[in-house]
Amino acid sequence: MLTLDNVSVNYGAIEALTGISLHVEQGEVVTLIGANGAGKTTTLRTITGLLEPRSGKITFEGENIGGKPTHKLVAQGISMSPEGRGVFANLTVWENLQMGAYLSRNKLQIAADMERAFKMFPRLKERESQKAGTLSGGEQQMLAMGRALMSNPRLLLLDEPSLGLAPLVVHTIFQAIDEIKSKGTTILLVEQNAHAALGHSDRAYVLETGRIVMEGPSKDLANDPRIKEAYLGE
Repeated sequence: MLTLDNVSVNYGAIEALTGISLHVEQGEVVTLIGANGAGKTTTLRTITGLLEPRSGKITFEGENIGGKPTHKLVAQGISMSPEGRGVFANLTVWENLQMGAYLSRNKLQIAADMERAFKMFPRLKERESQKAGTLSGGEQQMLAMGRALMSNPRLLLLDEPSLGLAPLVVHTIFQAIDEIKSKGTTILLVEQNAHAALGHSDRAYVLETGRIVMEGPSKDLANDPRIKEAYLGE
């Protein structure tokens, strides 16, 4: 479904990604793990057209999408819940979700997608008329994910969905990831919580300073002594 082939990205003179290659097959949850500054968010921003690769190729469902405008990628079926949530603080929960469906003209479909978001995250239904800026961090994360799902993506990119959240909320977020996958949406997950990420994904890539240094089935990496020592605190 998604392939990055030898992609390099620069921030000015600084090389943020160095020839990374990865693939995500339809129906999978694939995770990128790594420390701060490893290049995880840069990878997602490059896929979504917010950054342009210096070299290499990005294909989605067989089409080269490198450098394509972000709004056109949303129309093609790629959506992202960004790091830091990025909710519209002065808009209500309901209005934020509506913003996620801005490409749709089908009111029945929008209503059905809204109901799906409320069913997945009942807290959002309770806060439907509340300004997003007044929500807790966990509620804002639920809203960011719900908003990303409103465009009915075939590929959902999740950037640090558990960052800064209480353990109980993290559990809720990863339950939602499992549910989204069960409904057929493919997920590329960037996550510092390696334990949760490896426990809820099919395959994983490990990024270090802009390079992929390990890859494989998530269960195998979770049992690898190097991963245990570096990322799982064991």
